[in-house]
Amino acid sequence: MNLKIAVMALALLAAACGGDDADTSETTGAPPAETTTTATPTTAAPEVTEATAPVMTVAIAESGLGEIVVDGDGNTLYLFVPDGQGASVCNDDCAEAWPPLVGDVVPGAGLDAGLLGSAARDDGSEQATYNGWPLYYFAGDAAVGDTNGQGVNDVWYLLDGAGDAVN
Repeated sequence: MNLKIAVMALALLAAACGGDDADTSETTGAPPAETTTTATPTTAAPEVTEATAPVMTVAIAESGLGEIVVDGDGNTLYLFVPDGQGASVCNDDCAEAWPPLVGDVVPGAGLDAGLLGSAARDDGSEQATYNGWPLYYFAGDAAVGDTNGQGVNDVWYLLDGAGDAVN
């Protein structure tokens, strides 16, 4: 009787492990080869393009230099004098040091919504503007509230609530 139970248990075990799926173990008698994929890890953040950029708020915040224009996270935004309140002329290497604020923007606290707009960039993306000035971040700002780009080369400036350069 114990032999009958052992045979039934083996039969049930074989049925549980088997299946209707056809694989190489049924046709070759060998177990299927395991495959592994190793992805190369990346430390770089994914590139944010206009198509993938979230809607960003632009607002006014208080700083040691008075009220200034910032993004919704409190990061300082700048104007570039050579833009002349028109399309951006900061591209390529310039845009690496001074990344443009691209994508959809909405007005936040204290901001004059009538001064918020956008301008086309050379790459076809839309850059947020305030009072006609294309808006940029500065790669040298490491933390919220930093204003390290103020006055760089006498062409990069913070914007005040009216959309004018903070001198």
